[in-house]
Amino acid sequence: MDSPKIERALLSVSDKSGLAEFASGLAAAGVELFSTGGTRKALEEAGLAVRDVADYTGSPEMMEGRLKTLHPKVHGGLLCRHDNRADMQSLADHGMVSFELVVVNLYPFQQTVANPAVTLAEAIEKIDIGGPTMVRGAAKNHAFVTIASDPSQYSQILSAIQSTGATTPELRFELAAAAFAHTADYDSAIAAYFASCSNEADASLAVDLSLPSKLTLELERSSLLRYGENPHQSAALYKLAEAGPHAVVNAEQLHGKELSYNNLLDLDAALGIVRMLPEPGVAVLKHNNPCGAASAATLGEAMEKAWAGDPVSAFGSILGFNVPVDAAAAECLAKPGKFVEAIIAPEFTPEAIQILTTKPKWKANVRLLRIGQIAPGSGAVQLRAVDGGYLAQSADDLPDDPKDWKVPTEAQPTDQQRADLEFAWAVCRHVKSNAIVLTKDQMLIGAGAGQMSRVDSVEIAIQKGGDRVAGSVLASDAFFPFDDSIERAAEAGIGAIIQPGGSRRDDEVIAACNRHGLPMIFTGCRHFRH
Repeated sequence: MDSPKIERALLSVSDKSGLAEFASGLAAAGVELFSTGGTRKALEEAGLAVRDVADYTGSPEMMEGRLKTLHPKVHGGLLCRHDNRADMQSLADHGMVSFELVVVNLYPFQQTVANPAVTLAEAIEKIDIGGPTMVRGAAKNHAFVTIASDPSQYSQILSAIQSTGATTPELRFELAAAAFAHTADYDSAIAAYFASCSNEADASLAVDLSLPSKLTLELERSSLLRYGENPHQSAALYKLAEAGPHAVVNAEQLHGKELSYNNLLDLDAALGIVRMLPEPGVAVLKHNNPCGAASAATLGEAMEKAWAGDPVSAFGSILGFNVPVDAAAAECLAKPGKFVEAIIAPEFTPEAIQILTTKPKWKANVRLLRIGQIAPGSGAVQLRAVDGGYLAQSADDLPDDPKDWKVPTEAQPTDQQRADLEFAWAVCRHVKSNAIVLTKDQMLIGAGAGQMSRVDSVEIAIQKGGDRVAGSVLASDAFFPFDDSIERAAEAGIGAIIQPGGSRRDDEVIAACNRHGLPMIFTGCRHFRH
């Protein structure tokens, strides 16, 4: 049969954005409006004639609004098949009407439980029952019913009604698919919240930070990417519903061509590093490893130092800043011989944007991303795909407390060495294991990453550091299994070492440091990054 003319609309929404305009358009097109509670009040305040669902069903709202739409007169009107004679006769026999349009979005459960102080009782009251039931019923019967579950759909639906008095089968199917995804995401959020809670059936239920027995995700595709790590791989960016405004997925792109899969990985890694650095700080990323990092008195100086850490590797890099990019930092990047793929920062001054989008040869393509502010780490659950499943762990993004560190060697680090050791430790945890970094004067001068042998990483870091190694400090993401790395560090003129400790041969490593007069810090915390 032809698409049914939309004669009646049932409206019951939590998010009322665009509601009055949409309903006014429906009324002007001759659609009769039915509504409940707060939605009905909002429509009446907009000057619209609305039929109260409670008057239609003959059953008043009860239990402070918990029960209002769960009634056969509502769901019969949603589920009736307009081409089924028995269905339509049942409507007539029981004094029911059909609803050809349903406008429903759900209680803000996700927003409610995002508040760390929320109680179980408060969360439970934001679990919608009637709303999902209406959405699912309308979506199931999309052959005859149009379901609007998001305000962004209003204009397309209204345009169709104003043009033909009905919606197309194609549009109804598309809206039904979106509606089922909406209720699935909603239920997933509820399941995830309950899985994260302890078993105490109490209004002051405490959240248990251990990993739940079942993990549910609510992801929305944010964008399709040109390709993945390589051109033959398809890729897209999905974001979590609870992703904060200062996450990479929500960064605002101010300039440049579209982001790639690899860009996003490096931008996220850049943020992870600079949130650990003293301000003003800069990180230079290449292939998900820092090839430069620095903090200084001014951002321009920090930028110069970060680039100088490894200028060859820095060509074509991704940059992260923990303070707004200013003109001095932009002028540094605009110098000949430099090339940058993307920059992420809390903000860019107008002068910096002018410089970066007009001076360098690569001005047309450089991606500039504004994050608003650098959010601190939270130790949130982090997922990584393996064949057939996912690994989950708490993210290693919380800072260590230097007050917990110990110095097991005879020599004690100087104040300058301690500052550089703290800087080196902050950078080292973001280098792929086995990770070794060398720093001097709050500047990364050499890094050895991803080697099967720790002493090989030491050798690479020393090679990268060149004639700057003497007097630098060394950080290792995990303990030294032998004293060979200490001997090589002393030979190169390295002045101090920081590492977790915990090896069976710690005594040999400490003895090697004592022989060479090297101060060494044990942090007691390992930072592998595979």
